[in-house]
Amino acid sequence: MASFLPRFAVSVEKSLYSARLLRATAAKKTQFEQRRLLNVHEYVSYTLLKDEGIAVPRFGVARTGEEAKQIATEIGSQDIVVKAQVLTGGRGKGHFKGGLKGGVKTVFSPDEAELMASKMLGDFLITKQTGEKGLVCNATMITERKYQRREYYFTIMLERAYGGPVLIASTQGGMNIEEVAEETPEAIITEPIDITKGLTSEQALRVAEQLGLTAKREEAAEMFQKIYNLFIKYDATMIEINPLAEDSEGQLMCLDAKMRFDDNAEFRQSKVFSYRDWTQENQNEVEASKFNLNFIALDGDIGCLVNGAGLAMSTMDIIKLHGGEPANFLDVGGGATAQQVKEAFKIITSDPKVHAILVNIFGGIMRCDVIAEGIIIAANELDLKVPIICRLQGTNVDEAKVLIANSGLKILPCDNLDEAARLAVKLSSIVSLAKAARLDVQFEMPI
Repeated sequence: MASFLPRFAVSVEKSLYSARLLRATAAKKTQFEQRRLLNVHEYVSYTLLKDEGIAVPRFGVARTGEEAKQIATEIGSQDIVVKAQVLTGGRGKGHFKGGLKGGVKTVFSPDEAELMASKMLGDFLITKQTGEKGLVCNATMITERKYQRREYYFTIMLERAYGGPVLIASTQGGMNIEEVAEETPEAIITEPIDITKGLTSEQALRVAEQLGLTAKREEAAEMFQKIYNLFIKYDATMIEINPLAEDSEGQLMCLDAKMRFDDNAEFRQSKVFSYRDWTQENQNEVEASKFNLNFIALDGDIGCLVNGAGLAMSTMDIIKLHGGEPANFLDVGGGATAQQVKEAFKIITSDPKVHAILVNIFGGIMRCDVIAEGIIIAANELDLKVPIICRLQGTNVDEAKVLIANSGLKILPCDNLDEAARLAVKLSSIVSLAKAARLDVQFEMPI
């Protein structure tokens, strides 16, 4: 073990392992911020629904307090709802860093709409889903308030269990559907849809009857089919209406909408993808997508560079097994180039919490020597200071080992994954302890 450790690590390890410093390295809670599908703001969902002839309340998008006042005046309703446009669930129960409670507020005049929107805009909304960092609110949706007689839940989504789209509905709208399914599963209506036939009139009418919309079965069925057509038209993976409501005048209307779209359909869905709000996404994940890297930010301190999603998950698991915390999920895929590997290192090391990097490559389609070239380029050009533990197996592994050995860089090789993970955890802990003690200790990569 000691043979793998740089000289600084041995001395620092002896001097820093004290109870006081160990307490300084508290365990970190991992947050998984997955961004595989395009999410859009509620106002985008309203816009798409409206364009397809599906009833929604009158609304507008405001990016300043003055715009909010103008929209509220144009709507002319006595009651106005101001909604923070932040891509997270639980907005109503969230709070802003500036102190405002709730991201959904009812106001009673254009002046109040202006004031409320001004408080939300530019501030960060914190919910159970965002974590303590929160997400910035750059826009608000100003909409008329509707008083509903009855509420329903309605969604169309892709579901593996059905091999395609499925319609899910419930009479218990406005509630968390997961809780409804757990507590009263009999209240959930499911209707699998044959992708070759679409949502038929018979199916739509049957669901309307099951929801108790007998008097409005034709109107409801037409709405359900329009929503399904929108689902197919824009390559959606989910369209959730919660609640679908019957308002005080007896009209069926979508009061809240959430949509997701397949990233693979971006080439033919320019309209939908033009609405993408990059400010709501992790910037490292955005940067990774430019180089076709699969990256998800986590809150640990051990950077991971792996090929293959399954191997990446296993690598994170074994790091956790040895008491460490992964800083990211990063899958370079089976055809990565040296340039992509270099960009991957840039993204990993841009996180100041990363104290060590574990490279775990199994070369099937991926060649180990290409990974080695990328590591060497990154170590030289980025002047990396953090320890790199490199475990390579598979295609051209011997050539990769020669490249690393002749590079003149202190990249720590390790053939065994368990040992590599244990070493990464140990080195990360040492660097973390050194920083906690404010010691100026650096891992110099070049010899």
